Amino acid sequence: METKLISSVQNPLVKQVLLLKEKSRERKKTGRFVVEGKREIMLALKGGYHMETLLYNPTIASNRDIDTLVQDKRVNSVEVTSQVYEKIAHRETTEGILAIARHKPHSLESLALKKEKPLILVAEAPEKPGNIGALLRTADAAALDAVLIANPRTDLYNPNIIRSSVGCLFTNQVGMGSTEEIIAYLKLNNIKILCAALSASKHYTDCDYGEASAIVVGTESTGLSTEWLENSDQNIKIPMKGEIDSMNVSVSAAILIFEAMRQRGF
Repeated sequence: METKLISSVQNPLVKQVLLLKEKSRERKKTGRFVVEGKREIMLALKGGYHMETLLYNPTIASNRDIDTLVQDKRVNSVEVTSQVYEKIAHRETTEGILAIARHKPHSLESLALKKEKPLILVAEAPEKPGNIGALLRTADAAALDAVLIANPRTDLYNPNIIRSSVGCLFTNQVGMGSTEEIIAYLKLNNIKILCAALSASKHYTDCDYGEASAIVVGTESTGLSTEWLENSDQNIKIPMKGEIDSMNVSVSAAILIFEAMRQRGF
């Protein structure tokens, strides 16, 4: 394991970390991203992500933490000063550790559905990192078989998604594709399409989630595209008693997912 010390904020590795955190283009071009904090790094390792470089500030991080995280001899371990860590870290409460990791594939072909009757969440065109992070947290809590993002508008390795998901990006199977591709994938695998929509809908508690099912949610502003509604096996709705007709997408998804889990004996 290579170990060195960086004391200058002008160091090329420091500049690379900042670029990876700030520029989606850099993340896509290099196939790398930054993960910050002991918990998130451990979840990424557990999820099969390869850490290339670990940067740590020894005044914050303990030797035990470093030894726990750096078990792969291919990982470069780099000590940084407090000044450098303050420059590259987004939060002060991340145990003095961050890492450069490699992306994983998120094609639909890379998914491995292990259950005979999987339960999947599909989100069409989510934009806000906070919503995506919340959806991933809910998916982790329910141990869903996969999260599929149709027509993605945000880089999945955006630091705000990793942060808001509290590392649940790494604990879920995540697939990405166009709406057309995901509909075809679901049909090929005989997975029932249940669309959250107001028209021609059943009350969400009256729907049967016992079979292989995909719960599909759209954005709060526009809902689901016509393509989803035309291919839906059943539209489902959450009754609204107030003045508005929609909720935050992550809240709606959580209600639907945990009704499905209740029916499945969760």
